[in-house]
Amino acid sequence: MVEIKARCTNLEYAKEILKKVNAEYIGKFHQIDTYFILSDELKLKLRSIDNKNFILIYYKRPNIADIKKSNVILHKVTDPNSLIKILGDILGIKVVVDKIREIYRYMDVQIHLDTVRNLGSFIEFEKSTNRDSAEKDMEVIRKLMKLFKISSSDLIPCSYGELLLKSL
Repeated sequence: MVEIKARCTNLEYAKEILKKVNAEYIGKFHQIDTYFILSDELKLKLRSIDNKNFILIYYKRPNIADIKKSNVILHKVTDPNSLIKILGDILGIKVVVDKIREIYRYMDVQIHLDTVRNLGSFIEFEKSTNRDSAEKDMEVIRKLMKLFKISSSDLIPCSYGELLLKSL
């Protein structure tokens, strides 16, 4: 996967652009991510989506303010409370992030408009990729950055969890 995360002070402007390009609206979701303690590049979190669906997300991604390559593994969870207890006891809970996420799809890119409690508003682009198409897929992300007027100074190098910890 290739991705970026950026500050977005005007989500309404982003929605106007998405409407103009006829992006597919996927939906609006309340997500709570419980991050567990791992190293800086390794992330493990349990995501609650509308308190109905639960996904354990493990990923490796560098903390850089640029387009990033990520390796992600997703696992659907049926007993989130037990999993939080087990992983919390073994690894420790790092932080909990509460957000409202609107999801769109455009040019095979998943676009997230996020309002994160205690942090503000953000936009993310995520595109599935493989070794053969990574450079081409990064160019798609660059084009979207231009379309949405996202500069390199807007880019966020780390996860919301790490950003929240830095703000405390």
